[in-house]
Amino acid sequence: MTADAATATVTRAEYCVTACAEVWRGAGEVLASPMGTVPALGARLAKLTFSPGLLLTDGEALLMDDVPAAGSPSAVTEGWLPYRRHLALAATGRRHVMMGASQIDRYGNQNISCIGDWERPSRQLLGVRGAPVNTLNHPTSYWVPKHSPRTFVERVDMVCGVGYDRAAAAGPSATRYHRVAEVVSDLGVFDFETPDHSMRLRSLHPGVRLGDVLAATGFALRVPDGGVPCTREPDAAELRLIREVIDPRGLRDREVPPCGP
Repeated sequence: MTADAATATVTRAEYCVTACAEVWRGAGEVLASPMGTVPALGARLAKLTFSPGLLLTDGEALLMDDVPAAGSPSAVTEGWLPYRRHLALAATGRRHVMMGASQIDRYGNQNISCIGDWERPSRQLLGVRGAPVNTLNHPTSYWVPKHSPRTFVERVDMVCGVGYDRAAAAGPSATRYHRVAEVVSDLGVFDFETPDHSMRLRSLHPGVRLGDVLAATGFALRVPDGGVPCTREPDAAELRLIREVIDPRGLRDREVPPCGP
């Protein structure tokens, strides 16, 4: 298959993997903590290409010195990372986590705890977990595999990950290291590079229309003047890594089913 032919068959999931990898571009020697299949593939792709200094774990207590395929064990251990050392990295800014979000609002406040009123929620979710510490101490991004108004909401039912408005209200101690970098969904890539740090549509995945994103978002989304670019396309080398090295079993398609770009 020629490079042009391979590029023509790039799937939505592969665009999402590439977009997630971009989160760690230029990150240096920090701990990448991806949560979810597509972010995990993105972190592996970043380490194998433009961010070789990334630290990856086996999901438990070992730093990996290789980049195994998703679902396969690491064969080379770089070091031991017990929980206390993991927390030390998180608390000192040497980590970039990509979490999920059951709800996220225009300023990047995230909810993974409950749906409905806190005193009597209609749904119990994961709980607050480490989201407040993550967002106030090191860069945090989010992955949303199914973009909808139920997830992109005007106001989250409970704040777990701290957004820009609440960090600003809390003062310098909260804003000093606070940075919600990007949100990647199955429809596009979003950031907060606006004067008031409200969410902006940075790029659309091929095949997605602007109206699709606006209809699936429960708040007024900032849209760049002059049109929205397409999400960066993986090159032939990156496609080979995704398909043959880091995800030969096609686990990415379970999280973002094939629909054609």
